[in-house]
Amino acid sequence: MGPHGTRQGPTPPAFKRYQRHDPEGTPLYKIVAEHLETFLAEARETHERALPQYVERELREYLKCGILAHGFLRARCRSCGKDLLVALSCKKRGVCPSCNARRMCGTAAHLTDQVVPEVPLRQWVLSVPFELRLLLARDPRALTAVGRIFVQEIFRSQRERAGLSGLRSTASGAVCFPQRFGGSMNLNVHFHVVVPDGVFTAAKSAARAEFWRLPTPDRLDVETLSAGIQIGA
Repeated sequence: MGPHGTRQGPTPPAFKRYQRHDPEGTPLYKIVAEHLETFLAEARETHERALPQYVERELREYLKCGILAHGFLRARCRSCGKDLLVALSCKKRGVCPSCNARRMCGTAAHLTDQVVPEVPLRQWVLSVPFELRLLLARDPRALTAVGRIFVQEIFRSQRERAGLSGLRSTASGAVCFPQRFGGSMNLNVHFHVVVPDGVFTAAKSAARAEFWRLPTPDRLDVETLSAGIQIGA
């Protein structure tokens, strides 16, 4: 209620003032900026092959991300005439935490709101042998092929388990994300796949598909799926 007994409207939201995230002040930026040239030189001298060009390009672009000296947009308020400088981002997918976080949040919001149905989900993770990681990091076709084989084997496993329950003509779906790095930024190409924890069938009296949850995969199911991936690869 207001001071005279009148009902007040909702409190307007508090607008957060824009503040540049200051990437050059972070420990990661300081380490890369201080040691990048030494690291690249040592890699050229001590390894048979230098680092792939995309790795060096990712690191150099990261050092420019969010730095005003490397480009910015000027935004002006028409009411007060105040200018605001917004630094350009590198938009890379490797080591830049700012761009990765922005892309991750945007992608997650899109999948949650527009793509993934409201059904139980299961995450499958595929880690590849050390001998294949460099190949998958360098060759996009090989990376795509392994991800496709992984998803196809998950679907095959679901169809087989659905068949044991008497379900026929089933379908599923998946969202697959390859990841190139491990927790210590080491080369560790692996795949994260989110799949409905069941299958869909065409409903007889409804326009939408009907969802059937499957039993939790047991050890034999996982071993059979793993063997199928090895054969397919």
